[in-house]
Amino acid sequence: MVQGISAAHRAVDGSTGPLPSVRRLKQRENLRDSVANALRAAVISGELEPGQVYSAPMLGARFGVSATPVREAMLDLVREGLVISLRNKGFRVTEVSDADLDDLASLRQLIEPPTIRVVVPAIPAADFPRLRALAEDIVVAAEAGDLIAYIEADRVFHVTLLTYSGNQRLVDLVSDLRSQTRLLGLTPLVESGRLGQSAAEHHELMDLVEARDGDGAEQLMRRHIGHVRGLWAGSQSS
Repeated sequence: MVQGISAAHRAVDGSTGPLPSVRRLKQRENLRDSVANALRAAVISGELEPGQVYSAPMLGARFGVSATPVREAMLDLVREGLVISLRNKGFRVTEVSDADLDDLASLRQLIEPPTIRVVVPAIPAADFPRLRALAEDIVVAAEAGDLIAYIEADRVFHVTLLTYSGNQRLVDLVSDLRSQTRLLGLTPLVESGRLGQSAAEHHELMDLVEARDGDGAEQLMRRHIGHVRGLWAGSQSS
């Protein structure tokens, strides 16, 4: 079973110990995709630390899988610019500047909120229970303090909403922007018990979707993305 890397087990020396499972990875995904999604989430959350070098065997041991799917998954992350391959050493997690993160958040603000406003009337009511369940996955991961599961569940929820736009290029672009983001402030939120409050925003968004309130959903989405460069990034200003 693929396992996540907890905030309490950040050591890069391959130390062992009980690690939280990535409970929300989908059954339909193959092992490589599952491992890639978990690794991507670990980079975004900072559980794999910027500038640190990780070997495939080390990560395989910590994720409970062999080194082969980890190595294959990390090559996917190399193509995405999340890690750099170092010959005979492993993979170094790339560092992203504050200016880059500001630019990423600005691009998301330009794309996601207006898209959410447009898709709200297009979402069939029959899909509401499934979307509500995806929102609940985020809350469950937050309550468990499982950052890898939290980020993966958050990705699935938001990407699923965007697919109702019928614009796959837009969905792919937003997915890429999300993967480039760093949310290093999530660990303090877990430790303070405040991550659950942020997770609850997804149910609030679903309330607006079910009410067919596109304008309200757009406003909430703007605030939600604002957390990427504020609360979730560890800034004291948000």
